[in-house]
Amino acid sequence: MDTKTLLEWSAKYHTPNYGARAPIVLVRGEGVRVWDSDGREYLDFGAGIAVTSLGHCHPRVTGAIQEAAATLLHVSNLYHSAPQIHLAKLLIEHSFADRVFFSNSGAEANEAALKLARKYARERISSDRFEFVSTRQLVPRAHLRDGRGHRPGEVPPRLRAAGAGLQARRPTTTCARWSARSTIAPPP
Repeated sequence: MDTKTLLEWSAKYHTPNYGARAPIVLVRGEGVRVWDSDGREYLDFGAGIAVTSLGHCHPRVTGAIQEAAATLLHVSNLYHSAPQIHLAKLLIEHSFADRVFFSNSGAEANEAALKLARKYARERISSDRFEFVSTRQLVPRAHLRDGRGHRPGEVPPRLRAAGAGLQARRPTTTCARWSARSTIAPPP
């Protein structure tokens, strides 16, 4: 299929989550090099947004993916799997942590961070420390652009279910601030 048709279809069928994309259609890669549908070669300095840091089609990565796909393609966190258990053990043995949490999405990771911060505050600081105040919208902009329909300041149903205490407020001189880009740490 020609590049012009593919770009027209992309404009028609994709949501503009990332703004204007480069007007090329990548079709293959090898190491740090990628090629478009017109045969032009490029260097992928972004490493596929850090997904392909070992390069495109690295033989060991390709082999591991083929082996895994031929064995068991995906196991959700509702079940145990030997590779995930081995990875958890490896991470614990080589880090400060006692346990690990594997999430399926950034939203799930943020929800877990909020719950963990709330648990820490309740157990180590005071039982009445449960509220999060954000001076910015509680819903990431990507969620607004991908059609989930949450308005700025609205608490998404998934976080609403996590419990009371999530609020979006205008900045004041006495508000605590939580941001997805911040490190969650106990108050001074």
